Amino acid sequence: MSNENCTGVKILKSSIDIAVRFSETDPMGVVWHGNYLKFFEDAREKLAHDFGMSHMEVYEKGFFTPIVKTEIEYKSSIYFGEKARIHVTLEKHDAAKIIFRYEVINLSNGQLATIGKTIQVFMDVKNRMLELAKPDFYEAWEKQQNWIEE
Repeated sequence: MSNENCTGVKILKSSIDIAVRFSETDPMGVVWHGNYLKFFEDAREKLAHDFGMSHMEVYEKGFFTPIVKTEIEYKSSIYFGEKARIHVTLEKHDAAKIIFRYEVINLSNGQLATIGKTIQVFMDVKNRMLELAKPDFYEAWEKQQNWIEE
């Protein structure tokens, strides 16, 4: 994945392939722009599965991880019936935030369709307060991963 702003960042990567369904397209047969957020979610769930940190595990530890920022750039279209590959990268940071980057590739023609980024934070389930430090369980999980230097 290209990232002109990052060097030396530690990352984890995953990918998922999806087939574009009719319900995900607009009247022109193009993937409706809002559905890319669902594709991003599918990719985050795949990465969580691959590296052993599901949304339910985070919740069971007493935390939500709401998205506080989303960036999307549309580069080319994907149409009903085509397949796409969503690449997702998790960046490791010292701050108590979770940053994912995405690339959506149209597998029918190899073109880059969309790039994006989401930022999530930690919020306590009981009091719904923002956590200013990473929870202990998350720091322990980070230490267990084989991060790649980008």
